[in-house]
Amino acid sequence: MSAREHALWTRARLGHCGPPLDLLTARFDRHVYAPHAHEEFTIGVCVDGSELIDYRGGHIRTTPGSIVVLAPGEMHTGGPGSPTAGYAYRALYADPALLTDGTLGGVPHFREPLLDDAELARAFRLAHTELSVCPDPLEAESRLPWLLTALARRHSTSRPAPDLPVGASWVAHAVRDRLADDLLTPPSLSALAADFDLSRYQLLRAFRTTMGIPPYAWLAQYRVTRARGLLELGGRPAEVAAQVGFADQAHLTRWFRRVLGVTPAAYRNSVQDAR
Repeated sequence: MSAREHALWTRARLGHCGPPLDLLTARFDRHVYAPHAHEEFTIGVCVDGSELIDYRGGHIRTTPGSIVVLAPGEMHTGGPGSPTAGYAYRALYADPALLTDGTLGGVPHFREPLLDDAELARAFRLAHTELSVCPDPLEAESRLPWLLTALARRHSTSRPAPDLPVGASWVAHAVRDRLADDLLTPPSLSALAADFDLSRYQLLRAFRTTMGIPPYAWLAQYRVTRARGLLELGGRPAEVAAQVGFADQAHLTRWFRRVLGVTPAAYRNSVQDAR
């Protein structure tokens, strides 16, 4: 396979010890898929070129920014949309239950497999890109089910389910405290939702509405605060990352820069110099 013909699979977990969800990053010049089907929903975002997909007796032609939704069990193919240009896309393979969390009426049906939703396409592509680099379980569980519910609510025939629970603020603060109590192995959102007799989507909605950010982002910022104190005491970034629950030093650095604008090493050196 040439440099322009490659496919990379990443497996994310939806919460600590939760079910897997596969992510595919692919770029092809000539590759044509044989007719096949998946047990899961296939949700793809075209990032370059054009792919021609045979589906439901017709043809789908993607363009950059378009979203493709292929239903479980439905046969399809895929190949370059032009003989002179290839195609690139990012896709995830979602269990149907992930699209029913915030909807009513069973498994969602998408009349149109090719969707034009620039906002959702950007959000899917960003989440896919970042989780392919660092598939943090809480981040995956916070971002992907939320986006899949948005997809189903916006574009399928399903009706939205009630989303903001009574006592949302109390739920959000209780979840926050549970996350803070276990930095290294935070509980899954599905387990927390069951404790409050809520769906995962309802719990996410309560948390985002109250805190202004999703659970993974709140926990990452809390970890940065804890890491800052350890760095001030002379801790090394790689050691500190493990002590506060980041996957590795690169994961700590990404969030440290987002929150404080500098790398952990630069922060550590500056406070040590000040002392």
